[in-house]
Amino acid sequence: MAQQATPVRTARLGRTLGPEPATVSGVVLLLPGGEEVSARRPAPVLAASSVRALGRRLARAGRGEGLAAHVVHYRYRGWNGSEAHLARDAAWAVEEVVRRYGDVPVCLAGLDMGGRAALHAGGHEAVDSVVAIAPWLPEDDVAVSPEPVKQLVGRRVLLVHGTNDGRTDPELSFRFAARAKKANRDVCRFEVHSDGHGLHQYRSEVHSLVCDFVMGTLFGRAFSRPVQDALAAPPPLGLRMPLAAGFGKSLRW
Repeated sequence: MAQQATPVRTARLGRTLGPEPATVSGVVLLLPGGEEVSARRPAPVLAASSVRALGRRLARAGRGEGLAAHVVHYRYRGWNGSEAHLARDAAWAVEEVVRRYGDVPVCLAGLDMGGRAALHAGGHEAVDSVVAIAPWLPEDDVAVSPEPVKQLVGRRVLLVHGTNDGRTDPELSFRFAARAKKANRDVCRFEVHSDGHGLHQYRSEVHSLVCDFVMGTLFGRAFSRPVQDALAAPPPLGLRMPLAAGFGKSLRW
């Protein structure tokens, strides 16, 4: 009996979250978390659940502007060293957006390991902005090149991290942001005091912050004053901006 060939794994975009706009004028790609090393295939429902609520919130906020929000489904659960599978899948997803929708601005919004993937893939010419929420970043190692930042030049970048995160070190995201800010002034970072990795305590505020940033970067809406201040402030002030309780209650999209 002939041996069957192993099927080639492919990344894919999930269905549009919320009603699909009649005309798409901007896209946000949601990048779920992952593992440092794993060749297993992600469980689609479980993986997407971490970013689906944020995606639905963004879709509602941008419905009138023609925003399409998709979750990216990876080929593998793991980053897997130099293979950087999640970053490659994020880059593929941007190419797929260009194929489907044409020349529209794209925001990459990632959580945990997906945040690292968003930062890596942010150099694609279609990418306008990048959001990294509680990003997983490697420990500093003198024997290994630091995480790249030059690909982010020309993009607007938001990092958000809980100060009590026990899974991904908030100090590493601060150090990354500080290096990125030297190459690109349009970088800001918010700290969610006393919150953990999942940012459950201030989820509404975090989602409002991301909506404010994405609507501003993709569609030119005016940023809220805290985001304006964070982008304009010199480091470290603009990279340790506290996210106020109740942020977003007065904002209207």
